[in-house]
Amino acid sequence: MPTLSILIPVYNEMDLLERVVEGVVGGELPDGFGKEIIIVDDASTDASPEIIKQLCKKYHNIIKPLTQPKNKGKGAAIRLAINAANGDYIVFQDADLEYNPNDYCDLLKPLIENKADAVYGSRFCKSESKKVKFVCHKFGNILLTFLVNLLTGLKLTDMETCYKTFHSNTIKSIPLKSNKFDIEAEITIKIAKRKLHIHEVPVNYNGRNYASGKKITWKDGISTLIAIFKYKFFDNDE
Repeated sequence: MPTLSILIPVYNEMDLLERVVEGVVGGELPDGFGKEIIIVDDASTDASPEIIKQLCKKYHNIIKPLTQPKNKGKGAAIRLAINAANGDYIVFQDADLEYNPNDYCDLLKPLIENKADAVYGSRFCKSESKKVKFVCHKFGNILLTFLVNLLTGLKLTDMETCYKTFHSNTIKSIPLKSNKFDIEAEITIKIAKRKLHIHEVPVNYNGRNYASGKKITWKDGISTLIAIFKYKFFDNDE
């Protein structure tokens, strides 16, 4: 039975975490697929660790909990989860309610049909069957995506999307180093260097604001900008 490993980095998400995991558990997958949910607590200082323990008791057969001894960032949590994943496919899932786990089938389809090496869930692709909401960081995202496209020859609409899906052996073979949100740029640049094919599908998106717990800031945009040039021109570890 093919398995999808769903990687969830968590940092201070006690208000939304249970609802997110419930949504992931209930998210539809293609017929015959199983789930492995890997939750990485990135040294949360709120009640998230206790909520994770409760969720593990409830879903002990599919949840694998991991813990960072100190807060390192999304990239570090993702790298830890990738190493621990046992599934045939891997998808990244933020621990908030911005992305909808019911999009998993659409994300997996190009991989199952061997039409792509990676699938990005774009918040900006238009589709007759879906409405995609724009994020408040839309213009920064457009700029970073444009720069990556310019330097790599890709034609992405949403490089910064959380929803990235891979054959497990593809993402495990890429040596990743980023600890923060710049991991999105590192993965994309290294996929382009390997001349792997990225397919985009539209996904549902419900952006939140800082009052609701959004963590990415303009400083992360600067770090991502630096990472684009770093991994394109100065890092040959593909």
